[in-house]
Amino acid sequence: MTKKRLAVSVSPNAALLTADLECRIPKPEDSEFMTFNRRIANALGFAVCAGLIAYALYAEHVLGLAPCPLCIFQRVAVIVVGLLFLVAALHNPRTAGARVYGALIGLAALGGIVIAGRHIWIQAQPPGTVAACGADLDYLMDIMPVTEVVTKVLTGSGECGKIDWTFLGLSMPWWVLIALVVLGALGVSANLVGEKRSAVSA
Repeated sequence: MTKKRLAVSVSPNAALLTADLECRIPKPEDSEFMTFNRRIANALGFAVCAGLIAYALYAEHVLGLAPCPLCIFQRVAVIVVGLLFLVAALHNPRTAGARVYGALIGLAALGGIVIAGRHIWIQAQPPGTVAACGADLDYLMDIMPVTEVVTKVLTGSGECGKIDWTFLGLSMPWWVLIALVVLGALGVSANLVGEKRSAVSA
């Protein structure tokens, strides 16, 4: 009889304790939980971009692979994406700011994907069929406006057709394209899709 009374008297307290724990544990749909996950995703995106640039510098200065104009443009795209990820992770906004970062990361990644795709297309053409720029990128930047340099590189750059590095049968621009697709998807899903889910749940 005593045991039954004790069980009855304890059960309400246990129920209150369980309810309190459920309130304290962050859930996937909670705004704070979403913001925390977004910061981790943005920090991860920055780390991946930093790793890509670090290997590009290693390939240039240790392996002796001089970057072509399109390679440099792809580096710029990766750097821009990485900086956007870094600022998004440090700022870590909850509402409209997250959407802005997601859109900017997606656009920057898309620009890099277009450049990498152009590089892949040039590498697939027979040698000599694509016009070269005729000078290195530094010289072109000295004598021409930036917009004309970009146009000339994207419409020409036959010198970028040489394949001097592969991994698993894919050249470097292929891996840049794959990385930017993944990074763009990460930035959009973490900052745009995740923010929309958080707003709906609120």
